[in-house]
Amino acid sequence: MLEAIAFTVHRISYEVSSLHILNYFYFFIIHTKFFFLLQVTFKCSGAGDAHSTTMAVFHTLSTFTWDAKAVMALAALAVNYGEFWLTAQLHAENPLAKSLALLKQIPDIIEHTDVLKARFDAINKLVTVMLSVTKSIIEFTELPSDYISSDSPDVTMAMAHIPTAVYWVIRGVVACISQTIGLIGIGHECQFFEPETDPASDLGQTQNREKIYISSTTEAWELSTIAHKLANIHGHLTKQLDLCNKYIDGKRHHEAYQTLVRLFETIHIDNLKILRALIYSKDDLALFDCFRKKRVGVDVLRRKIVMLFISDLDISHEELFILVQIYQDIHHSKTERNYEIVWLPVTDRDQPWTEKREDDFNRLASNMPWYILHHPSLLQPAVIRYIRKVWHFEKKPILVVLDPQGKVVCPNAIHMIWIWGSLAFPFTSSREEALWKEETWKLELLIDEIDQTILSWIREGKHVCLYGGEDIDWIRHFTKQLKYVAHEAKVPLEMVYVGKSNPKGIKKAIGIIKEEKLSSYWDDPAMVWFFWVRLESMWYSMMQHGRNVEEDQIMQEVMHMLSFGGGDEGWAIISHGSFEMLKSHGKKLHDCLLDFENWKADVEVEGFLPALAKALLPYQTHEHCTRLILPGDTGQIQEKVVCAECKRPMEKYVLFRCCKD
Repeated sequence: MLEAIAFTVHRISYEVSSLHILNYFYFFIIHTKFFFLLQVTFKCSGAGDAHSTTMAVFHTLSTFTWDAKAVMALAALAVNYGEFWLTAQLHAENPLAKSLALLKQIPDIIEHTDVLKARFDAINKLVTVMLSVTKSIIEFTELPSDYISSDSPDVTMAMAHIPTAVYWVIRGVVACISQTIGLIGIGHECQFFEPETDPASDLGQTQNREKIYISSTTEAWELSTIAHKLANIHGHLTKQLDLCNKYIDGKRHHEAYQTLVRLFETIHIDNLKILRALIYSKDDLALFDCFRKKRVGVDVLRRKIVMLFISDLDISHEELFILVQIYQDIHHSKTERNYEIVWLPVTDRDQPWTEKREDDFNRLASNMPWYILHHPSLLQPAVIRYIRKVWHFEKKPILVVLDPQGKVVCPNAIHMIWIWGSLAFPFTSSREEALWKEETWKLELLIDEIDQTILSWIREGKHVCLYGGEDIDWIRHFTKQLKYVAHEAKVPLEMVYVGKSNPKGIKKAIGIIKEEKLSSYWDDPAMVWFFWVRLESMWYSMMQHGRNVEEDQIMQEVMHMLSFGGGDEGWAIISHGSFEMLKSHGKKLHDCLLDFENWKADVEVEGFLPALAKALLPYQTHEHCTRLILPGDTGQIQEKVVCAECKRPMEKYVLFRCCKD
């Protein structure tokens, strides 16, 4: 390639230089009386000559494409300007360079570098913008025709400006080469035009420098004018190029998305093709093993159950802490490690990647014992689109389970993991359905492994009361009255405060309960959070399997609990053993307990809970039934949800909540 274009490059450089060849004779006649004639000759290198030279270069490059014209002209400038500075840099140590430097009077140029700075800066700025414009032109010629046609409006508009852009690039090359030639012998320029000035005197030196400075500033202005024109052209080309690239990216993303859709519809012998499509395939080490602290490829996941943990960077401490605990429990209970979790962080590409976001990513990654995507930028837009559109990811984390062949066996296993932990292995939808068929509504389902003490109370035959809300006055009166009634009824009773689904306000309540010793409580916020998240997960899990409130008892009870947790008022659920349970709004239950003397006799005959349930009947009214607040996953909520108490359809509202604290 270089051999093919070398002749043309040198020819361009020669054509531009030849119009200024009189500069080379300047040294031989510097002390003659013809300086006025030569002065006029030098003045001829104005705008008209520059245009003629530019058109001559166009003629030489007539057989080349527009982008090649600009590149060839820049190559000619590189030869000319490169030779100039190579001589300037080597003249002090290389004999040949020294001889060339003497002929070109380069030592004088070095001597006047300070006053010529404006000219050198202008040349550098012009070269920079010429390169930028040329690169943009080349990018237009390299746009993939498979994704954008040449008659596209954005391409057509840009192509209409490219001839003008190339003209000004070549015009800039002509100006730069002219300036380089004009530098030769500049040390004698002022002496030639002002023969009466003695260069040896201080005054003469100052006058010479002033002449050079004025000349340099004027010529720098000419270069800056061309640079300004090219900068405007570059801005327009860049804008059009961005529009074209955005269109191309959209087409590519759609193509990649359709490829993902087809891949998940196809049967595979292993999961590698699926994983490479999801996880950046161009990076052989796209994953980071947080346990072994090293980068790895997707091959480590071959023919394993892969759980894709998908979230943004806003994961609560409690959420991650509980998931890590369950993950470690599952690993300890399995002799063979045949499943892995991979974190795919989904971030907003429209927002800049700041240092804070980097810190958030690193902080979360440091607390994870599984595999993670090495960097969020490796998750391609088509994959993010698939995650949002097909797997319905919005904000709340999801856990998509792929079997060893890459088939999705559960679109979101996060709910069954919150509910059953390691018992849900291998985390398929069929396993989730089987677990629900075995379940009944009991206190063990409500508590699970959150509080072992409560499970021991159940085994000991004690009555257990779970209560919540943030009404401090009600908490004081209720706990005091229930303790009194239990003592009078001679039933062993334990009480535990479990707060509410929104943790706002419960810290104050826990502080008072602790200080006044009103009852037991969960001091760890993760326990309160997990209690309510499990209830939400029960709701969503049953919704995924088509259950409804009218026919499913567990769903009815879960709905009652969620309505309790979504409000500020007090509530309580009292249990004896695994299955004997009673629940009520706080005020109704408290009023009933205050009336204990009227139903005290029934306790000895029927038992404490049956007698309490019978006494509560007159207090059960339906002026206000249930308020149900369900976070996230709005697309999975049924359009019709009936009240668990009055069985009438509930009205649907949309609630946006910024934060929980």
